[in-house]
Amino acid sequence: MPFEVKIEADSNDITEHPHDDKPRPYLCTVCDKRFTLKSNLNKHEQIHATDQMYSCTLCEKYFTNSCSLNIHMNVHSSKYKCTECGKCFRSNYYLSAHKRSHSGEKPFECTLCDRAFCQLADLNKHMRVHRGHKPYKCSMCDKSYTTSSHLQEHERGVHSNVRPYGCCHCGKLFKRSSDLNLHVCTHTGAKPYSCRHCSDCFVHHDQLTTHLLMSHNEGTWFLCNICQSVASPEYGG
Repeated sequence: MPFEVKIEADSNDITEHPHDDKPRPYLCTVCDKRFTLKSNLNKHEQIHATDQMYSCTLCEKYFTNSCSLNIHMNVHSSKYKCTECGKCFRSNYYLSAHKRSHSGEKPFECTLCDRAFCQLADLNKHMRVHRGHKPYKCSMCDKSYTTSSHLQEHERGVHSNVRPYGCCHCGKLFKRSSDLNLHVCTHTGAKPYSCRHCSDCFVHHDQLTTHLLMSHNEGTWFLCNICQSVASPEYGG
């Protein structure tokens, strides 16, 4: 089974079964990749001790076989490129899923509330909120999270000063790739989230969601149980 050595929090190149909702409690201390089984972690750790790797000449990622490298190269060749925002993906499957973020299509609905999601993995993560299930626990404090990505953000933001994501325009460093992506918009002026009803465009998806609610009455408001006030998802948590 091929493994990628260096994993970056980059939504353009997801390599870890994005629709698998299993808890991954076993952490590789070298690259922060997580696994469901201890045996899988042990197998993965072996690749850090060998130089028999296939490296991408355009970025710092390494692969254990040429097939995985060839699939990864689709990101650089722009074979699967979003015409709305320019992001590139390694397969048409991931491109199609990404396009829903622009179209607003949310085919995966929660049966316990009125929330809907673009991807099945997001629905599975959301269901943990109803179950009160937080399988990802920080090894340095008592906090637990519903998703591994939230745990990784917590560990990097609270317990680490490492800033691996650098801006190619000004060199400013960030702890999270999402923070870097938002920062780059200040240089490029990009507003990838466009309204389907008017010509308004936005930097953040939450801004588009709020705009749809306030300007076009599309979406769901949050209702406060104490004061009965309503708020958009951007401010409702």
